[in-house]
Amino acid sequence: MKQIFNPFLPSYEYIPDGEPHVFGDRVYLFGSHDRAHGTAFCQNDYVCWSAPAGDLKSWQYEGVIYKKEQDPLNPCGEHTLFAPDVCRGQDGRYYLFYALDFLSVISVAVCDTPAGRYKFYGHVHFKDGHLLSSRAGEPYAFDPAVYAEGGRAYLYIGYCPYPPRHLMQVPKSYTHAWVYELEPDMLTLKGGGTPIAPSFSNSAGTGFEGHEFFEASSMRKAEGRYYFIWSSYYGHELCYATSSSPVGPFTFGGTIISNGDIGMNGITDENDCNGYIGNNHGSIEKIGGKWYVFYHRHTNGTSFSRQACAERIDILPDGRIPQVEMTSCGLNGGPLFARGVYPAYIACNLRSAAGTKRGDIPRGGEHPYFYQDGEDGEEEAGLHIANLKDGANCTFKYFSAEGARAAEGVPHKITVTVRGDARGKLIISDCKNTLASVDIAPSEGLRAFSAEFACPCGTFALKFTFRGSGALDFFGFGLE
Repeated sequence: MKQIFNPFLPSYEYIPDGEPHVFGDRVYLFGSHDRAHGTAFCQNDYVCWSAPAGDLKSWQYEGVIYKKEQDPLNPCGEHTLFAPDVCRGQDGRYYLFYALDFLSVISVAVCDTPAGRYKFYGHVHFKDGHLLSSRAGEPYAFDPAVYAEGGRAYLYIGYCPYPPRHLMQVPKSYTHAWVYELEPDMLTLKGGGTPIAPSFSNSAGTGFEGHEFFEASSMRKAEGRYYFIWSSYYGHELCYATSSSPVGPFTFGGTIISNGDIGMNGITDENDCNGYIGNNHGSIEKIGGKWYVFYHRHTNGTSFSRQACAERIDILPDGRIPQVEMTSCGLNGGPLFARGVYPAYIACNLRSAAGTKRGDIPRGGEHPYFYQDGEDGEEEAGLHIANLKDGANCTFKYFSAEGARAAEGVPHKITVTVRGDARGKLIISDCKNTLASVDIAPSEGLRAFSAEFACPCGTFALKFTFRGSGALDFFGFGLE
């Protein structure tokens, strides 16, 4: 049975800031491009992945679509390509909007096809020719989003760290997310901008308190409403606001997802949540008649190696989007089959005995982390969970035993593949009841250990907790 996991692209691929768009009968994922073991955000050139809208288990690599050196402001490639967005213009061509890291300039490239090789087109400017954000008081040009319908197109930008950081000599506005209407040429702004979501410094009385705009603008229309989506001041969550117009006014709606499940099941503490949190960026898209949220998680013990994940969401008749939890089976269309071999890197929850934290994770410390043995782009890179110490645990959601029971009988054995100097036990539970206890002994290379497995009925999670001494690298497990 063909299945797909989170992260849904190959384990060696790092695409954060995902903007999914359905063009024709395919969904295309545009985003930044991190490196394994990266030392800065977005160090690689833009690539694209796509899948049939009717088969989200079959993602295809479309290749490099744009290189950082193509922008005239970046001939030597010293600036990186930050989060992009794409829309189809009135002329039928596809326009890629992006920013070169912190230059505070919005650039545009164009292509005849969604995933072809884009060519530089120009920089967004006003009618008098001056570039957006080049004059004092104009909004910081960052994380562009673009939306087009009915012969009109809109550009969304904003960057509101608190306290504000003036990264250029020209003072900027860090007060809101902004929207500007574009001329048909997709480069010229029709006029001034409209503020649509407040920052931390001016949210009192707006309804956005506690979830103020920070960065990561995105825009979608869903079931007759316009949804502005952003990353809040806290970074780990994607929030939304709704309006009857693409230029607002917008009413705060809630949180769609957090990459630490903060806000779910009573979780409120970033040091005691379901994952190691960092910035988040993504959007929603209707694919094959269903709505999904695309987001990213952090790996390799750093903020600079982020991977694409996705989850099903519901949009209720009143426009609300209930927050969803991170899972291992996001685009699978349901729980994973409780039989077969699974990589450990698809764990959706990870924490130490002491809890979690924000940001980078020092190697050899108390915290576990996802880690790739190989170099960036190496297909057999060996992504796994590293540094599981006493009390650390990882959880996989969700599995179903019903198919296994009908087809081949109840799984009765679990085998784990590990390495490291650890000695002790891996205790496997469904988060309530113990299902197996696997004895672990030290090993320099990969080694398999097995035990009897009491398979639950229905849909269940699998939680692996290490008890013992030393540190364990966890590569995967099999149910049979």
